[in-house]
Amino acid sequence: MRFFHLPPQIFRLVILIFAIVVSYLVARTLLTPDSFRDTGFYRGAALAEHTEAHQPVFAGKKACGERHPKVIATLTKGGHKTLSCEGCHGVVSQEHLKDPDSKMIKPTEKVCLRCHEASPSRPAWFKQIIVKDHYSEKCIECHLPHEPNEVQ
Repeated sequence: MRFFHLPPQIFRLVILIFAIVVSYLVARTLLTPDSFRDTGFYRGAALAEHTEAHQPVFAGKKACGERHPKVIATLTKGGHKTLSCEGCHGVVSQEHLKDPDSKMIKPTEKVCLRCHEASPSRPAWFKQIIVKDHYSEKCIECHLPHEPNEVQ
């Protein structure tokens, strides 16, 4: 005499759930990288692999100063002395250092407005403008980009 009798549908459902759980555990064991959870809930080797695959392409202010010393000298006196060249001119790669004739981004008013358009989130001491109330929408008609406090 059987004490416990399962209907065949329930028995098949229990077997299916058991098979799914076992499949999940096997897949997790085989597919999880060895460095997972070394330093938290992520793959520990990911940062090293990313750094190897994506070498930085920025040349830096020092590299720009080697070719443009007058511009850097002017820039260090003005209000933009803490900015990097790439902030306005875009990524200056090592390729530009090897071939100075390669094109660089010439800043437009959109580059200036990225930082200087009025926003309540910026500190009060930071120079801001309301574009429609300003004299011109083209910043470089009046301002020298490397010496923004000087007006032409």
